[in-house]
Amino acid sequence: MFFLDHIWIIPLLPAFGAASMFFFGRRLSKSAVNAICVGAVVLTFLWACGSVWQFTHSGLPHFEKVAYTWLGDDSGELTFHAFGGKIAEFKADAGFLLDPLSSIWLLFVTGIGMLIHIYSVGYMSHEGGYYRFFGYLNLFMFSMLTLILGNNYMLMFVGWEGVGLCSYLLIGFYFHKHSASTAANKAFIVNRVGDAGVLLGIFTIMWYLGTVKFTEINHTLATGGYHVGDHWITLATVALFVGACGKSAQLPLYVWLPDAMEGPTPVSALIHAATMVTAGVYMVARSNALYQLAPLSMEIVAVVGAVTAIFAASIGLVQNDIKRVLAYSTVSQLGYMFLALGVGAFAAGVFHVFTHAFFKALLFLGSGSVIHAMSGEQDMRFMGGLSKKIRVTFITMFFGWLAICGVPLFSGFFSKDEILWQTWSSPHGSRVLWLLAFITALMTAFYMSRLMWLTFFSKPRMSHEVEHHIHESPKTMTVPLVVLAAGAIFAGYLGVPASLGGSNRFEKFLEPVFASEAHGATTTAATLGVNVAGKLVEGKSETKVTEGEQSAEHDAAVNEAAKEGEVIPSGSHKVGHEFEPLEYILMGASVLAAGLGMFMAYRAYRNADKDYKEPINEVAPPAYRTLFNKYWVDEFYDYLFTGRRKIGPVRLGAQGLGDALWRFDANVIDGGVNGAGWFTKFSGTVSNWWDKYIVDGLLVNGAAVVTHALSYPARLAQWGLVQWYALVMVFGLVGFVWYYMVR
Repeated sequence: MFFLDHIWIIPLLPAFGAASMFFFGRRLSKSAVNAICVGAVVLTFLWACGSVWQFTHSGLPHFEKVAYTWLGDDSGELTFHAFGGKIAEFKADAGFLLDPLSSIWLLFVTGIGMLIHIYSVGYMSHEGGYYRFFGYLNLFMFSMLTLILGNNYMLMFVGWEGVGLCSYLLIGFYFHKHSASTAANKAFIVNRVGDAGVLLGIFTIMWYLGTVKFTEINHTLATGGYHVGDHWITLATVALFVGACGKSAQLPLYVWLPDAMEGPTPVSALIHAATMVTAGVYMVARSNALYQLAPLSMEIVAVVGAVTAIFAASIGLVQNDIKRVLAYSTVSQLGYMFLALGVGAFAAGVFHVFTHAFFKALLFLGSGSVIHAMSGEQDMRFMGGLSKKIRVTFITMFFGWLAICGVPLFSGFFSKDEILWQTWSSPHGSRVLWLLAFITALMTAFYMSRLMWLTFFSKPRMSHEVEHHIHESPKTMTVPLVVLAAGAIFAGYLGVPASLGGSNRFEKFLEPVFASEAHGATTTAATLGVNVAGKLVEGKSETKVTEGEQSAEHDAAVNEAAKEGEVIPSGSHKVGHEFEPLEYILMGASVLAAGLGMFMAYRAYRNADKDYKEPINEVAPPAYRTLFNKYWVDEFYDYLFTGRRKIGPVRLGAQGLGDALWRFDANVIDGGVNGAGWFTKFSGTVSNWWDKYIVDGLLVNGAAVVTHALSYPARLAQWGLVQWYALVMVFGLVGFVWYYMVR
């Protein structure tokens, strides 16, 4: 198995392209840059296809290739004390894991990455820093592939941080624009918050389970007797989800993604729609065995996903920048994916990741083609009537529009409807979560139809100069659009459920990942309180039941197990069968919701001219202002976290803390230092005065002055002149003689 045995080459190919650009790119022509960077990604895609083909024909549940020991050594002497006093070996390999889950990510990341690299040749042809841009793209591909293929959490985290770095570099690619550099900083800082959660989760898993290797973790959970609701596993999974909220832009850490649209459009399509933002989904799906032991964590994932989905969709209703509409759409669709994971429908969530990668990359690249045709204009209020001017862009985006709206027979319909059904029927789901997802589907159809009508169908609203220069994009841009449009149409047919006459091959392909790993995540039917059917039922018959193939036989087997208190996997789904009428009713409701949203947008924007009014603003101005200002979340964060805004005279957040620390430093630390200096200076002055005036002045010099004064008469007689002494002696002698003579 040549490709599998050399699977380590897959991430190294784009790494070679990135290194070439960073060391020699400035000296290379654009053709040479294209040959190296685009060629590296094409080879990566081909190698990935070969590897997946060999894996699917190998009959193995997973394939693992260890290149070398990265952290620790092979001696077994580097150990640490794990939970319960166990001695565990500290070790992490530079190893690569290929299984059904990583195969899916590997194929769409390399495939869509290749198309976006080709698209970028045309889109970036007139931009400066051409080699730098492609170097960053290749570095991103290396990091993302490391994240996907890593066989342990530590190596995955290297890729996790790598894609974050590349996101920062590519968002701020136009570094001469203040808005771009600010957006890059925002993305980097917000993701650091999430990354702290990932590290906490990884360290907790290492300490509690004694390993960070995925296969060893799954084996430990399956054989170690861990119970549902384990506190340490719950802590670890919640911490991991904090990181997922940062990387995959979920509440409350979603705020960086809309601003990330400051980067070039291919970046938005590759990193912020199809690949990097799904890294959080991948991590949760990869950790499904852990999450099935932590129902509280799964509930948090589901609730956050559902609330994020409807929250972001509502903001997208009134945005005017075509890329920002798609950005909020991405946040919303990521919420759908987490909702599916949270209700235990892991395969459905991954299926939506797969279909979303095609139609969202298509819509982003299509918006880039529109911006290219409009000479850089991104505001939909100044577009309109483009359907006849850029036909290829319009037709391909038309298919992407139908897919994301959930129109039957298009890819988005199959994956979105599966999530809605699982949210309704799963014991981890609820009617409230389903309702939120259903309303989100209605909003999605409305804002995406609004985008299409304002851009392609309504009356032209651009200036005459811009209208005169409108032109279709080059083939390097339109050919990838056509390929992605095909994916937006047909990708969903890999997961047609049994209720529509399919066999859900997508879910069956993922069974080795989600069914076997659920083996250790067990609880009793009595604990669940419902009759449930899961991917693996442990009991008399050990019946396998897939999300798309539930039958009367499965009902009977599971109900029998439930009556007897048999062990049933946590995260299992509610019993149903192929012809459950309710499933068709809900399916029809979601289709009607999509049609209603599309019709409402048609009525509101079909005749939009330069003076058109937003219907939401006309009907409910306060609601429009709230949505247009994105619920003032950025402002709230500026008040509470960044401190760029003051609440009256008070500044909170990071800047407020900085100001407080500065004042503490200036008034307390520096005040204490300066006070100590002043006191030292003052005591020195006093000491100097005491020494000068008391010690030297009074005691030393004073005694000298007194002695000097008292010695003055003596000095009058003691001049030191011999002649004077002789004269005095003569006078004394004369006086003495006279005295005695007179007497």
